[in-house]
Amino acid sequence: MSTPLADTTNPDLGLLYAVNGLAKRSPQWLDHAVSWIGEYGILIGLALLGLVGWLQARRRPDAPVAIAGLLWVPLSVAVAELANLPIAAIVDRPRPFVDHPGLLVLVDGKAGTHSFVSDHSTMTMAVAVSLFLVNRRLGWIAGGLALLQGFCRMFMGVHYPTDVIGGFALAVAVVLLLAPIAMAVLVPFCHALGRTAVAPLIRAPERGAAGRGSAQGGRRRGRGAVRREEQPPESDLAA
Repeated sequence: MSTPLADTTNPDLGLLYAVNGLAKRSPQWLDHAVSWIGEYGILIGLALLGLVGWLQARRRPDAPVAIAGLLWVPLSVAVAELANLPIAAIVDRPRPFVDHPGLLVLVDGKAGTHSFVSDHSTMTMAVAVSLFLVNRRLGWIAGGLALLQGFCRMFMGVHYPTDVIGGFALAVAVVLLLAPIAMAVLVPFCHALGRTAVAPLIRAPERGAAGRGSAQGGRRRGRGAVRREEQPPESDLAA
């Protein structure tokens, strides 16, 4: 038996019907495109943003700290999803199309699963907020993708607007409240990794310094060779 939250208010249901109504009026190819983007595409895009963030973080002066922040990105997603398990079980809200058959559902396999809070919305916002703490530009982009994710879930007919908002709120709370604890552990961990064989994963090699070192070594060797050539042979000195 579902809790009172399953009895949606009119604004919640009205906004869902308005967004899902766009799917009913859209061509089939667009519905398929939005379904793929909302199910997989945005998550892939966020993974690519994380890769870009890692490549940039390795070149920063505070590389170990930046890499520690990036490690908090997937960890925060995992923690937020774990926190959602008891919430979803307690609220026990069915998917919107269960109580409202008039909705157009664009993805299969969601019947029998919980609606509140939206897993996809939680994941994407967790990535956006935690990535923003490391790289604001990438964080803003990820935030835009998170908002698009929430729209797609309603467009697909699988979540109420309050499911999406709840996912966003859960993600923000988990990321910001636990970030100090996570960084207190991850920063020393990344500093330690920087002194091991996997150091290139933490800090990019300084190519310029290596090149200058080899060039200076070459010049030193060159000057030494000239000095040796200028010195008379030992046999001449002995004579």
